[in-house]
Parts: sequence; structure tokens; C-alpha cells
Amino acid sequence: MDLVAALKLLVADGRLPVGTRLPSERELTEALPVSRTTISAALDQLRAEGVVESRRGAGSWINGPVGSGGGGITGVADDGMIDLSRAAPPALPSVRLAMELAMGQMPEHLASHGYDERGLPVLRQRIADRYTARGLPTSPDQVVVTSGAQHAWALVLRLFAGPGDRVLVEQPSYPNALEAVRASFGVPVPVPMLADGWDVDGFEAALRQAGPRLAYLIPDFQNPTGLRMSSETREQLSAVLRRTRTPSVVDETLVELALDDSPAPPPLAAFGGDSVVTLGSASKSHWGGLRIGWIRASAELVHRLLSTRAAIDLGTPVFEQLVLAALLESPETVLRQRREEARAQRDVAVAALREHCPQWSFDVPAGGLGIWCTLDGPLSTRVAVVAQNHGLRLVPGPRFAVHGGCEQMLRVPYTQPPEVLREAIGRLGVVAASVAGAGFAAGADLSLPVA
Repeated sequence: MDLVAALKLLVADGRLPVGTRLPSERELTEALPVSRTTISAALDQLRAEGVVESRRGAGSWINGPVGSGGGGITGVADDGMIDLSRAAPPALPSVRLAMELAMGQMPEHLASHGYDERGLPVLRQRIADRYTARGLPTSPDQVVVTSGAQHAWALVLRLFAGPGDRVLVEQPSYPNALEAVRASFGVPVPVPMLADGWDVDGFEAALRQAGPRLAYLIPDFQNPTGLRMSSETREQLSAVLRRTRTPSVVDETLVELALDDSPAPPPLAAFGGDSVVTLGSASKSHWGGLRIGWIRASAELVHRLLSTRAAIDLGTPVFEQLVLAALLESPETVLRQRREEARAQRDVAVAALREHCPQWSFDVPAGGLGIWCTLDGPLSTRVAVVAQNHGLRLVPGPRFAVHGGCEQMLRVPYTQPPEVLREAIGRLGVVAASVAGAGFAAGADLSLPVA
């Protein structure tokens, strides 16, 4: 039933954490447009699945997360669920080979204390070399290794923004980046994306009116739209940011996943200079399980970052750094395989969407790991809820927005094997047909009152 799927979606998204106490059946009946019988049946099903636990006199609460799914060898979980909520691919075979090399190098590090707030010199050198090869001369002293790009973003936020400070962001944008701004008690200020890219005039107006402390941008295969900022727009936007003296944080997590042959524009930092902080990650290009990211900034800013890092952590694990260093010794060899795999999966997803969801529209992305679809109505939340009943996990469009919206949009990642993608999008077509013309109103609030 839809109520069960809606509750499970809230749990899977983290909006109902484990331990959250649920309202009574009477309170839920008053708050939701369904009967008490429906409420009771939904709770019974959730209890049977282990998602909810109840005790007489103590009420009901969230007992455990919804099963993971989508991460196995076939891409289908034991419960038949296919996970299209994460645009993250499994590891390539080269990751295992790099692990074997790293294991052989570990003995020389075991005699040390193992703490290094900057990161291993060999890894910082190879990251710096990669920037230099892309047209942005970089030294190892300008690189700090972190535990993923999300950790890097948290470190930068801690340095730049305090409670109540405004942070300019694209609309739509990466949900976890928005959550990090809120977790730091900052205020995300959205600037809507245009259909074909970034609205420089809109950014300039927002910079003048909001006076943000910094801006967060994803110029390469923007998540979720898949758009890539042109060199001309990079130059124009950098000029606007310099005039307003607004530091910018550039998330390049997806930069290595170009799937066409067009020339890559220079990094945004090549236009913005020392006012640009660049975040990178191995999660999309190599494997999220490595949990390795980095910050590229001026040497002066790196010093400031390191002076505050100890309050959060004392460094990044040595073994994983050695693994990524091995992968970056000859980066194009590994990345070529990832791009070929992603290109094939993208083409499968495009063909399947055109076959099973012909009423939806989208542009074929030139890179990245997802397709940003325009639905035939404000149905995104409804589709995500009903999809749970068809064995699919999806992130509704409003999760990518700051204050709601994007109800007519849906991200469809293509990180599953081709046969799983075909099955998943076949199911998605059934869902799309079933909800057409019968969805929630735009911006519908699926949040439940929590005591």
C-alpha cells in the first residue's frame, strides 16, 4: 500500500531515523487522509518487516533501516529491490589489484604513528599532477586528503561559514551538500538552473541581494542535471564572484566521467584563482568504499584548513590512500574502463526510458552517472512512493531542491548492470503509467508529525 511505501521512503532517506517515535494511530488518523484501519494495517506490515517496533504502553518507533539492496553482484537485493537512489557504481577490478599493491606497501608505514592531517605525500603528488595535466598547475602543498568529498565540504564549511551565514547553491543541487549547509546552521540560497545551464545574471543578482559567505557549484556533469558549464560561462561566473569577493567551492566529484569526445573546459579554479576551493573524490570514478576525497586550494588556505581539522578528525586512513595512489599512477588506464562502462549503461538507460516512459522528456547527458527526467506532471514524490511497491528505490525530485519544488523532475541513475537497468526501467514504466493523472499535488508534504 502507498502509506507503507511512503513511510519506508522516509526511513530510507533518513528523514525518519532509527529510534524516532511515531504518533499514535489516533494521531496519524487525524493527520493523514486515510482511515484508522489503513493506518493499523500499514503499521502491522511495517512491524512484520522489522521497520517498526511497538510495545504496549510505550507506542511505536522506527526499529531499523529499510534493507539496503542494489549493492550485490547482480544489482538486485534479496528482497527483490533495485536501488536507483544512489548514483554510485561498484568497484572496478583494478581496485582489487591496487589493494594488493597497497598491502605490500603497508609494512613501511606500520612503524609510524599513522596520523597525517595532510595526506600521504605520494597521493598528494599524484592528485596535484592530475590537476596540472588538466590545465591547473598545482603543487602537493595545495592538496589535503580527506575522507571523501562530503568530509571535505564539511571542513570547508567549518572554515568559511558560521550559523546564519548564507551559502549560494544551484537549484537543483546535491542533497547531501545541502544537508551539510543546514547541519552547519548555514542558510542555503538557491539560484535556479536554466534548461541549458547556469544563469550568470541570476547568480549576480543573488550575490548582490543575499551577500553570501561563499558559493557551492558543481560545474562538471552537475548532480542531478548532468549539465557541464562551458568555458565562456566559467569565465563570466568567475568574474562575477571576484567582483563580489565571494569565495567559491567547486565540487568536481564527477569531473572524470566525460562520456563524449568534446574537449573538456579548464577547471573553474583556472579562472577564479585563489578564491576557488576545489573538492575532488574517488567515489564515482573508482569506488565509494575507498572514502577518499581531497581539497585543492591555495597554500595559505590549506594552512588554515589544517589548523581547524583536528577538531573533526586526525587524518585519512593510510591503506585507502595507498590504494588510490596506486590507481592514480596511470589514471587514464583505469578511467577509460569506467567511462566505457558508464557510456554503455547510459545508452541502455536512455533506450529503456524512451521505450517504457515515452511521456517523459530528458537530455542525454554528456557525462556523469544519472539522467534528469522531466515527468508528465508534478508526480515525482508519488512515483518514488509507488515505486517501492514495485521493487524500486528512487529519490524524489524535491530532495534536490532547497525549499521544495522539482516535483516534475526525477533522477534516474545508470550505475546498475545493463540487465538490471532494463528490468528497473521496465518497472518504472509500469509505475509511471499507474500514477499518471493521479499523483499528489505539487510539493506534497509526506513528513509525519513526530513527537
